[in-house]
Amino acid sequence: MTSQQNHPGEQGPAEASASQGEDLAALLNRLVAEKPDKTPKDLATEAGISYPTLNAWMRRARGTSRVQPDTLRALVRTLRDDWGLSVTPAEMFAAVGRAVPGGADEEREGRLLKLFRQLPIDRQRDVVRYAEAQLTVSRTS
Repeated sequence: MTSQQNHPGEQGPAEASASQGEDLAALLNRLVAEKPDKTPKDLATEAGISYPTLNAWMRRARGTSRVQPDTLRALVRTLRDDWGLSVTPAEMFAAVGRAVPGGADEEREGRLLKLFRQLPIDRQRDVVRYAEAQLTVSRTS
């Protein structure tokens, strides 16, 4: 008997819970319930996430394996800094079955490449010149 393999960093079905603790739906529902004056719609707006997407995660109607790290961090910032709740990035990432990516080279390079590709060609050239200048400076330091 063989089991289906997921790609690294992916979780199985939306109903699957993280290896430890709550899945994303349970975590978000618990945290929103701790702020009776706030709603999921408030959370979506303040975190910069579309309400239908957040609502689908909270109802387990949409998978969470591909939630972007920046989205998870935005949720943590909103819940912790704006709403005053106790939640850490580690808890949020665990809720989708992933470790906190921290400052990994691969993530940093991926973010840079994504931004770079969105720039017009002349700005891309500026970025390359800037990077080359930084490299020169760092070698002489």
